[in-house]
Amino acid sequence: MLDAVVIGAGPVGLACALEIQRRGLSVVAVDKGALVNSLVGYPTNMEFFSTPELLEIGGYPLVCAGYKPLREEALDYYRRVAEAERLSLRLYERVLAVEGSAGAFTVVTDKGRIETRAVVVATGFFDTPNRLGVKGEDLPHVFHYYKEPFAHTHRHVVVVGAKNSAAKAALQLRRAGAQVTLLVRGTDLSPSIKYWIRPDLANRIAEGAIAARFETTVTAIRAGEVDVMGPDGPAVLPADAVYLLTGYRPDYPLLAACGIPLDASDDAQPPVYNDQTFETERPGVFVAGTVCGGLATSRWFIENGRFHAERIADTLAARFA
Repeated sequence: MLDAVVIGAGPVGLACALEIQRRGLSVVAVDKGALVNSLVGYPTNMEFFSTPELLEIGGYPLVCAGYKPLREEALDYYRRVAEAERLSLRLYERVLAVEGSAGAFTVVTDKGRIETRAVVVATGFFDTPNRLGVKGEDLPHVFHYYKEPFAHTHRHVVVVGAKNSAAKAALQLRRAGAQVTLLVRGTDLSPSIKYWIRPDLANRIAEGAIAARFETTVTAIRAGEVDVMGPDGPAVLPADAVYLLTGYRPDYPLLAACGIPLDASDDAQPPVYNDQTFETERPGVFVAGTVCGGLATSRWFIENGRFHAERIADTLAARFA
């Protein structure tokens, strides 16, 4: 029997496994995808908003060529940390349920069963996109993640969203020669767009390089077309590709499978947990990182969520001493 199973092998999950192991406890990190799977899904050559010291775990320096690290540098960094610490990893293994009680859990996966005394859920939110729920959303030319623009040169591309991901995608696509239409549900671009990105996008819209439709929503998607509803009524837009960059949410079915209660009094639906130990109302099950914020995905980031690991590790070390 292990002392702990960490569900999620992203930056915070790795930090949890690292800190637990450093306290002399046995631990494995399980992830349904790749190592730091969320970063794998980030755009090619994406630059982090945070400087490197805010992304570091375990005291290992993140060395990068520029002022802020790129996606590829962060991917290499977290891999090297996991290897340096000889962390036990079970990748491409999906957790289905957590059975038992504190001190005697069984983590059930699609590849077997793991016996453990404690469970830490550090699954983030990036793997579960907010869906529009419209017809055609699952067509092959529709994407919830943006990687790079080059396949869309001289093509009609519709980008849905008003925040950083949509803003950066629209700008990159336009500069790669795509004909871009940005659909925004609200009356303006989000004020949360980074201060050096928002003026660029606003200027491209003002000069007509990017077409923008505000107070507009998608009603259906077909091959080559998108139906929208705006202030002037329904319209049909050409669309060789559609990027639905409307945000992401925690994996609520997994939280339910782990038996973690949610805070019904909070619109963000965060898990209920002790803010000192990060233990949930299911004894022996902890949460760490951005999943702690529920739908409020901006409450926790790598830079502050990584410190949850030390609190959890200290709690487990004291409990299992």
